Amino acid sequence: MMPSNSLHPMLNVAIKAARAAGSVINRAALDVESVRISEKKINDFVTEIDHESEQIIIETLLGAYPEHGILAEESGSTHGSSTSDHIWIIDPLDGTTNFIHGFPTYCVSIALQVKGKIEQAVIYDPTRNDLFTATKGRGAFMNDRRMRVSKRTQLKDCMLSTGFPFRAEDDLDAYLSILKEIIPKTAALRRPGSAALDLAYLAAGYTDGFFETGLSAWDIAAGSLLVTEAGGLIGNYTGEAPFLDTQEVMAANPKIYAQMVPILKPYSKCVAGSGEQETSSPERVAQTGTVSLKNITSPTALALKRLREPLGR
Repeated sequence: MMPSNSLHPMLNVAIKAARAAGSVINRAALDVESVRISEKKINDFVTEIDHESEQIIIETLLGAYPEHGILAEESGSTHGSSTSDHIWIIDPLDGTTNFIHGFPTYCVSIALQVKGKIEQAVIYDPTRNDLFTATKGRGAFMNDRRMRVSKRTQLKDCMLSTGFPFRAEDDLDAYLSILKEIIPKTAALRRPGSAALDLAYLAAGYTDGFFETGLSAWDIAAGSLLVTEAGGLIGNYTGEAPFLDTQEVMAANPKIYAQMVPILKPYSKCVAGSGEQETSSPERVAQTGTVSLKNITSPTALALKRLREPLGR
């Protein structure tokens, strides 16, 4: 157990921001029918609560660290410093569709990336008052209790979580092919509807593995640190490290991870170690500053590109 007074100062600020956002979400959940909703794309919703939650997070973080940068799902990189090595990656309400329907599986996700590496992470589930935290090198915790990934060693005994494709551009046929392969090889497959919580639950040992496509950095940044600090592995479908901006992610305890790679690798859009395709992850972009972004079109990469442009453009 890590007492709160020994937490990293930046993690403490992130916890304060996440709890404040959670209060906004919980108040709105009492009368969700009155919440204003708009559609960013088909089946991709945003509410006034997403915006209000994001604003209070940004105000809290920049109030403490005005020199830091911000990468947020709804407002992109319009706040904070455009040149900072410290970038807060924020999803103010992961699981918006669940929230709209009153389905109580959603959360606040906040991560701090320093020189391309995720170093602080907070995921807060306001419906259960569950707080998941991690500082790089210091372990992962749920409500001050140390978390470890599960110890299962056989895929056939495992419960995995995933997310269904919901955008028009998603490759539904490929996903159905994955399901056809993976369901008979596992004990169970679940689709809760919040990738950030899926990763937190994997870190806590509630599930044994996770995979999904079409995710952005704000969906998985905080959860990725929880998983690795709890002893798990995370990467793209090839099993390799770049995942934050590859639009595909796989995570599990080490033994199950090795068993998932042969199933998911044929469906990967990343080419590992061959040089046929170069993946420009946010970590690499932030760390080296030398990766060309001119042909990168994913939402995360475009937001990172904007973050490094002068403010006011």
